[in-house]
Amino acid sequence: MTAAEQLDGRSTLDGRSTRWDDHRAARRAQLVNAARKAVHRGGPGVSMDEIAGEAGTSKSIVYRYFEDKAGLRLAVAAHVVATMHDALREAAEAAPTPHAALRAMVRVYLEMIEHSPNVYWFVTRTAIGGNEPAPGAAGTGQVEALGAYLDSVIELVAEPFARAVQVPQALAAAWAAGAVGFVRGAGEWWLGHGSDPDGPDRLTREELTEQVTLWLWTGPVGVLHHDDAPHLDSTRPGGRAPSVTPPVPARPQENR
Repeated sequence: MTAAEQLDGRSTLDGRSTRWDDHRAARRAQLVNAARKAVHRGGPGVSMDEIAGEAGTSKSIVYRYFEDKAGLRLAVAAHVVATMHDALREAAEAAPTPHAALRAMVRVYLEMIEHSPNVYWFVTRTAIGGNEPAPGAAGTGQVEALGAYLDSVIELVAEPFARAVQVPQALAAAWAAGAVGFVRGAGEWWLGHGSDPDGPDRLTREELTEQVTLWLWTGPVGVLHHDDAPHLDSTRPGGRAPSVTPPVPARPQENR
């Protein structure tokens, strides 16, 4: 066999391998989408049989592409979080001001978790139905990937804050990490309590968006922003952010 023939043979094998890899990636994406739909309808405890039925295949085929349910759940989580990240980035980039960017990201987050609470709980709860991956299992790499996505979300939130108050990036990142946790906590409480239309604590999505934005914005901005020009806040009369600096008491006059 000549060198050219050997090269052609390798090229044929490489082409087959590439086509198989493409097919496998496409099939995995189809199964992830089917799992997301099954969870959306059936809830976080949906079975692998139900997921396979949604995909129009058998459970054994699903296991060819995912080692176990934890692996499938983490693949769904990676897809959902990546989609959420893209939506948050687009909302922030389209906003005209840092304050509007923060509000837009809070609104998008609440819209997405309200759209499918079942999927949200499925991807954010690691031990539903014994889904916790064992230490050293293949799924742990996907957990690290999800951590990278969350880090990128923190960077998105930190950017408008840093622009508004002109603080070091490390301080902005620390605030953003706390803000992400705060928004998530408020959103999860709302899903479980405040979004019930018949509940005593009912809040609309827009009401919670404005309230969370106000809490996040006026606190750190009021404390750290020392410029004379106040920041705009469309939720307050006149568009002025409230001052959190206590007034300086007048000095008593001396007795003469």
